[in-house]
Order: sequence, then structure tokens, then C-alpha cells
Amino acid sequence: MTSAVKVLVMTGYGLNCERETTRAFELAGAEVTCVHLNDLFARSSMLLDFHVLAFVGGFSFGDHLGAGTVLANRLRHRVGSELNEFIASGRLAIGICNGFQTMTRLGLVPALDGAYFRQQAALTHNDQGVFRNAWVTLKCNPESSCVFTRGIDILPLPIRHGEGKFVVKDSAALEQLESHGHVAMRYVHPETSQTTLDLPHNPNGSVNGIAAICDMSGRVFGMMPHPEAYLSPFNHPHWIRQKINGVLPEVGLGRQIFENAVRFAAAELV
Repeated sequence: MTSAVKVLVMTGYGLNCERETTRAFELAGAEVTCVHLNDLFARSSMLLDFHVLAFVGGFSFGDHLGAGTVLANRLRHRVGSELNEFIASGRLAIGICNGFQTMTRLGLVPALDGAYFRQQAALTHNDQGVFRNAWVTLKCNPESSCVFTRGIDILPLPIRHGEGKFVVKDSAALEQLESHGHVAMRYVHPETSQTTLDLPHNPNGSVNGIAAICDMSGRVFGMMPHPEAYLSPFNHPHWIRQKINGVLPEVGLGRQIFENAVRFAAAELV
């Protein structure tokens, strides 16, 4: 890992996971700068000084008009050309929870057929109609092109959302997602590791159990669960059960997501 990898973590206006996300990237070896949206809008060219862009969790603009909608619209109109250049240049972007909601509404994922900035999917209200705060089990798709999930199989993570049900515009789009490696993670039953559509293991009713997706390149990634909330083994509510041969893992399993990103950026971009 190298501190030469520079990460921009966006914050402001209801976003509230910037400190955890910053720590996650720092532990992975990156140099992280938290930037308020107003500062980004005032000097949008700064975006191109970074290798990784992080859209963090929270409730941007109070989730008015739908989670991530207002933030996505402001980003599109204020820094759209810079975002387009950022993605086209091969850099990485991750959106977590509200960040994922923002990325879908902005059209950064799934970007089917390379059509960025055109919304093709969304995160809508959970089937139960209530906010869910729980731990879930995820299985990464080994056939996905996703940079962030490389080498990961099963991953337990917490979710905290009221609008986390992944949907797409039609069956053709879903088929393309599935056949072109866009699906990066699914909700699975913790005992069988099989994809599930049922509560509590699928916490929102997402189609095909989809919990995370990426663009065709695998460099632009959005997920509903919170890997930045599992940086220590003691973050897990049943940490004693995480022991392997009586020994706890040295780090929380969520760190793998950030380590993969920094490792890729160090090798390909720096």
C-alpha cells in the first residue's frame, strides 16, 4: 500500500459516514481528504487531483424527493463534466448506502452499454416500509468485473437504510446486469450461502438479492451495506463467533473492500 493513492471523501448536507470511511481508506494505506460539497462546487477541478472518489452514507439533503436525488442533481449540474472526466480517465469511485443511492440516480452505475449519467436503476423503499438496522451476509460474485470485491467470498456487514431495495427499469436491463458482470454482491442466507429474497437475510426485497453493482469496468462501484462499519473484529455483534481456530481475525472483514481499491489504484493509477 502507498500513501501516494489519494482519496476524496465527500461530506456535507446530511452525509454522516465520512469519518468511518476516511479511517477505512487510511487503514488501507491511502492519503484521504474530506471535502465539503460547497468546496467541491467552488473548485470542481480539484476532483482530478484524486485517484479514488467516495460517496459516503447518510441522509443527503434529508433524503427529500427520494434518497440521493437532490445530491445527484446538484452533482450533475455543478461538477458533471469533471465527474465524466474522472470516470473516463480510469479512476475509482465507491458509493456506500446513500452514496449508492446517489450514484444510481446520477447514472454512474450500472452504466449499461457505457451510458453514464443516465439512470437505469434505483434504490427504493424497503418492502417492509420501515428503516432496517441489522447485520446481513453477502456473497461476492466471482464472475463480476468489480475491483473492490476481488478475492472476497462471504462477507458479513451491517445495513442501515429505509430505501435499499434494488430495482431496474425492465427485465432486459436486469438480464444485462446479470450477464455482463455488473452484479458484485448478493444477500444470502448465512447458513447456506444461497441467494435469498426473504426477510431477514434480504433486508429490503432487492431483485435477485442484489446488494451491490458496478459498471462494466469494475472501477465504479455501489453497495448498500456498510464495510466502513466493520474495520475491527470487535465491530461485529457476535465477534466471539468470528474466531477461526480460536483466534480472531486481525482486522474487520470490511477493510478488504478498501484495501482492494487502494491496491488497484497504486498499481494502475499512481
